Amino acid sequence: MSESSEKKGKSILYDYGEALLVAVVLALIIRTFLFQAYTIPSGSMLQTVQIGDYVLVNKFVYGVKIPFTDKYLFRGADPKIGDIIVFKYPRDPGTDYIKRVVGLPGDVIEMRNKQFYRNGEPVKEDYIQQLYPDVIGRLDNIGPVTVPEDSYFVMGDNRDNSEDSRAWGCVPRSYIHGKAWRIYWSWDGDTHTPRLSRLGHLVK
Repeated sequence: MSESSEKKGKSILYDYGEALLVAVVLALIIRTFLFQAYTIPSGSMLQTVQIGDYVLVNKFVYGVKIPFTDKYLFRGADPKIGDIIVFKYPRDPGTDYIKRVVGLPGDVIEMRNKQFYRNGEPVKEDYIQQLYPDVIGRLDNIGPVTVPEDSYFVMGDNRDNSEDSRAWGCVPRSYIHGKAWRIYWSWDGDTHTPRLSRLGHLVK
């Protein structure tokens, strides 16, 4: 092999290596600060989010955290009523949950025989699924509970099949990864086929 061919080969390897390094760094930046993918393993958010949905979560909208910590470099917008968020489960921070925000700091939350009340007013929830509308379960009468400062009360849309703030309390803001944004892939585990009609759907 000639000297020029050897140099050309090294140059190509260097270019490929540089491109790969740039791609890895960009992927890490995007995953750490902007967007991250999460898989939905349970049915607590049916029918809004299906088991087997793969969801992109906007991490930037609520602020940017110092990597590997819960401290903010800067805080973005605060979560709003109706936001669907991904967060660290307060009883096991190594596990991630997805739920809907239904109570903000200072709100008074109450459940009376399955009817949800916020600040003493009944809330109409068109998005919920009730599997057992005539059965009063252990989480169907709670409160009143005042949501602490810098925390959020969350519940699953599949109300009769969701362990949520009714069972284990509010979610600290620092535990929130981000806001669920769009479904980028969906797989039906029963039929072993992709659910192409769900691709690109806004999570709301």
